[in-house]
Amino acid sequence: MLMEGSPNDRLTFGKMGYGCKHYRRRCKIRAPCCNEVYDCRHCHNEATSIQRKIYDRHDIVRSDVKQVICSVCDTEQPVAHVCVNCGVNMGEYFCEICKFYDDDIEKRHFHCDACGICRIGGRENYFHCKKCGSCYSISLRNNHLCVEDSMRHHCPICFEYLFDSLKDVTVMKCGHTMHSECYHELIKRDSFCCPICSKSIMDMPIAWKRIDEEIEATMMPEEYRYKKVWILCNDCNDTSEVYFHIIGSKCSHCESYNTRTIAPPVLPQ
Repeated sequence: MLMEGSPNDRLTFGKMGYGCKHYRRRCKIRAPCCNEVYDCRHCHNEATSIQRKIYDRHDIVRSDVKQVICSVCDTEQPVAHVCVNCGVNMGEYFCEICKFYDDDIEKRHFHCDACGICRIGGRENYFHCKKCGSCYSISLRNNHLCVEDSMRHHCPICFEYLFDSLKDVTVMKCGHTMHSECYHELIKRDSFCCPICSKSIMDMPIAWKRIDEEIEATMMPEEYRYKKVWILCNDCNDTSEVYFHIIGSKCSHCESYNTRTIAPPVLPQ
């Protein structure tokens, strides 16, 4: 089916009119792993992840896709930008490496060679951190603690793989990462420690000052007033001996209350 009209009319025909909940695009993919047709790799992964038999569950390797089906004329063909039959752009943005199509170019896609995948947000707004192994906002350049391959693991809250997740990701003070929505849910529940390393996920001086005031206003019973305990600080990893208080134990080195009680150190005989 060759469409009439100018070449530009043919290229843009049906733009933003096809696709799925993940992407607007004018083609479907044939999954090389199971030979089934899906709107996109996320549709494939969601469908296969709920298979009753565990060994039937699998994810598609995006670069392995070889065949696509034009959504306008239903022609199956090798991966390409323009349909060989009707002449439409199967995606306004097209990446030959990722076999990726999207009509919504307001996302400002770009392919990162170091990541090996396409990302959104505009290349000029991101840089690739070699140690962390992922693209980060330029606001984090020289302004974050590097953790090797920090994005190549699962979100510690919802357990979705972070590296190629469609959701926004937050890089915490400690350098570990999680989905932004999970991060805000954590704070909403008054939890301010990284689920991975237990360090404080934000600057806490105001909270520490409030605990200081609570401790000053709360007298301990006589039998506990001069009791001492050993603590480990989750923020600076130092140990110290401090007076016990039911509200909290303050690190003698960095003045954080993000601490835990430990056994006294064993002195050499």
